Amino acid sequence: MKRLYLLRHAKSDWADPSLDDFDRPLNGRGRKSAPAIGRYMRREGLIPALVLSSPSRRTRQTCELLLGSLKAEPPVEFVDELYLAEPVRLLKRIGRVPEDIPSLLVIAHNPGLQALAHKLASGGDTAGRRRLAAKYPTGALAVLDCDVAAWDQLASGLCVLERFVAPRDLP
Repeated sequence: MKRLYLLRHAKSDWADPSLDDFDRPLNGRGRKSAPAIGRYMRREGLIPALVLSSPSRRTRQTCELLLGSLKAEPPVEFVDELYLAEPVRLLKRIGRVPEDIPSLLVIAHNPGLQALAHKLASGGDTAGRRRLAAKYPTGALAVLDCDVAAWDQLASGLCVLERFVAPRDLP
């Protein structure tokens, strides 16, 4: 059994139209929601053994703020191929995670992250799956329990959505 955490980066800032998409930072709301999700994960014992993150500015900032509140120091890898990745590319990279890693947090972008979560989750939190299918808000976290022994065995329908949490759901 593997546990997969899929986190969409927190809300980014569109104020400077001259910035390349890759270089957009978090806005004020994003700088508040990323640590809030980290605190939630800490309270709930949702601690990843490894973090893979897109290298964009907003995903790096999300990762830094989340881990600061999580109060855990899992290894973090910034992976170029996760930037704006489609589900197939996300799944391919996840498949290269060593088998001995029991839990993995992926911080990436929509629409690929939403499509991957929807593809993997075949059961579990019914209301969460409906919400996830309709919208994957910035800063939202999907927690998937996957009935596989190794990450390269992940495929459609092999996971159960344990929960789906958006920043607005938190106190």
